[in-house]
Amino acid sequence: MKVRRAMPARYGLFLLAALWLLVVLPLSAAAAPYAAYVMDARSGKVLHSRNADTRLHPASLTKMMTLYIAFQAVERGEISLDTKVKISRFAASEPPSKLGLKSGQRIAFRYLIRAAAVKSANDAATAIGEALEGSEAAFARRMNRTAKALGMTRTTFKNAHGLTESGHLSTARDMSILGRHVLYDYPEYYNLFSRRSTNAGVREVANTNRRLLGAYRGADGIKTGYTRAAGFNLVASAERGRERIIATVFGGTSTSARNARVAELLDMGFKRAPTRVALQKPKKPAYVPGGAGKTVRVSGITRTSLRPRLRAGTQLAAAAVVTPAAPPPAAAQASASGVLSSDIQMALVAAQEVPVEAETPPVQTIVASNSSLAAATLRPAMRPGSTVLALATETPPENEVVTRLSTSGGHQWGVNVGRYNSRYNAERALVTTALAEMTTLEGTLRKVVKKPTGFDANFLGMTRDSADLACRRLTARNISCLMVGPAS
Repeated sequence: MKVRRAMPARYGLFLLAALWLLVVLPLSAAAAPYAAYVMDARSGKVLHSRNADTRLHPASLTKMMTLYIAFQAVERGEISLDTKVKISRFAASEPPSKLGLKSGQRIAFRYLIRAAAVKSANDAATAIGEALEGSEAAFARRMNRTAKALGMTRTTFKNAHGLTESGHLSTARDMSILGRHVLYDYPEYYNLFSRRSTNAGVREVANTNRRLLGAYRGADGIKTGYTRAAGFNLVASAERGRERIIATVFGGTSTSARNARVAELLDMGFKRAPTRVALQKPKKPAYVPGGAGKTVRVSGITRTSLRPRLRAGTQLAAAAVVTPAAPPPAAAQASASGVLSSDIQMALVAAQEVPVEAETPPVQTIVASNSSLAAATLRPAMRPGSTVLALATETPPENEVVTRLSTSGGHQWGVNVGRYNSRYNAERALVTTALAEMTTLEGTLRKVVKKPTGFDANFLGMTRDSADLACRRLTARNISCLMVGPAS
């Protein structure tokens, strides 16, 4: 009787095991298609390819692009490695793998880079995107522009971390191209991918690729990835002697199986690649800005130019008509006589073609209508020195050239556009920002201030209102900006 009672329970266990084998295993296998690609990193020559152009889920291989743009932004002076980034609620809520950042927390940009490269932290990757472009969507657009510039023709990014999202797809070929650009475009950062562990600011983190780094001779990077939809992915690079191979695998069934397959592909690459090959680094693309372009208003620029605008011949005649006692407004009214611009241009051309004699007759009073005034000045007479002096000294105050604003009289404010790791980068950021926002920063004093943690790039000599306006306009252009008060 006891045997008969135990039989149903045993049959139940068998039934559950059968269901697991029939349902779970086929679904997991179907969710991760396989693809592979091997290239000689020195020349970019393809050594092996299988389903290399099939669009698949890249998983955390996506972070190679996030990091590539981060390196680019530091190089361009958009942000410094020491910039404190405020973590948003959205970034802090990203699922694992993550660093464990909290909403409102501030952390140096360099630690976000380390966490994304070594730990493959999703919260760090999202924080990088938000710090550079303001939102995940805007950063994804920048990722796609960069991918296009790199020649990644079958890749579409939707986020900075690589978690599964509809339409977020890439290929083994494109990810190999990206890995090669990371290696050669930013060699000063490539060592991040070979670190077995690193300090990420809040804690020490271990490398997700440490098993292959420790097991395969010559392996020095670069990025792993895993989601249920993608399977176990890896872009790996190894160097032996003068040879360097990049191998990419999509759809591995486990970490160990993926690493074993990558090791086989790397061995294949070293076997097929010639020992001596001329190094042909990929062409580093220029930064591609987003948007359809912005209209820059240039009204008022010539008013403060150090090289004044050429005066037309009609204005010379008008200056001769003015009597010595005439006030400056009369000259201003004469210059606005309504002469056609084409007539003025003809007068200027004729004046340049006909040389002016060394001795000229005295200036005569000219009485003519607007239509005949330009024709009368085709051969302009040299003005007496007294007239030149009068015009120079009687310039209305609103036309004075101002090259530097005093820091007194309310102009004790300024704006800071970032802290940089070198004076050169800070000065370059000042020039770039001044060209981007000429309206509010015109006439300010550009100054680099050395701090213990870097070099501050400041625009000084502003009022509180003008500094506030400049910061708001710079922020609208996605340029970081902080107001600097009199006591700063």
